[in-house]
Amino acid sequence: MSNPTVSDAKRAFYATHQRPIHSIYRRVVEELLVEMHLLTTSPSFRYDPIFACGVIASYDRFMESYQPETEKTSILGAVFQALGQDLATYRRDTETMLSAVADVEWETRLQWLAGAQGDAPEFFRQIVENITEQSNFRYSRLFGIGLFTLLGHSNPALSSQDNEALAEKLNPVSQHLHLPADKLNRDMTTYANLIERMAQAKVVMEEGIQAERKKRAQREEERRAKAGKTKGNDPVVD
Repeated sequence: MSNPTVSDAKRAFYATHQRPIHSIYRRVVEELLVEMHLLTTSPSFRYDPIFACGVIASYDRFMESYQPETEKTSILGAVFQALGQDLATYRRDTETMLSAVADVEWETRLQWLAGAQGDAPEFFRQIVENITEQSNFRYSRLFGIGLFTLLGHSNPALSSQDNEALAEKLNPVSQHLHLPADKLNRDMTTYANLIERMAQAKVVMEEGIQAERKKRAQREEERRAKAGKTKGNDPVVD
């Protein structure tokens, strides 16, 4: 039996999640659905927590402002159901991995990923070992986002580093994990820039919302004042 197609995955998704999705977010959801489908149906695909982290982090980040809030979980659940993937596993492994290194400096995480694992937690050691043992490990953009999240979890300033500095720091990791250094650096830089633009857009949007609320409050106050004035001018009937 042949693997399901992208069209099959989309039909399965919309059969599960039948409520409308805001147009700007529908593109985000469909791109994630297609990218995950192409990766998970590939014969060379091997699940790992860094990839899982990339999926969860990218979805949570890009859908952060989606309303209603309650539908974000159901949309992602429908994506995973359509692809035959286990959302609970992705969430659990992401949380376990990030919790395991929560108090570890990002430079130390870099060293662990580059092979100098020292006192790295067993869970972390196993992740690195599983990747290095794969002769045909398939790098993906989502894996790169997972790696960025893993390194930047305790160091948001990572996103502000220039491309050359970032590439230099990532080079030992790329060599040890046999990753395409140029593509990894490009994917992480692109994602960092997207995060920055989203943060700026969110500030502008929130400022616009606040300004609109003030205008509505002012209009309401003027309406009430006008109504009160009109009422005060009503003729008195004996």
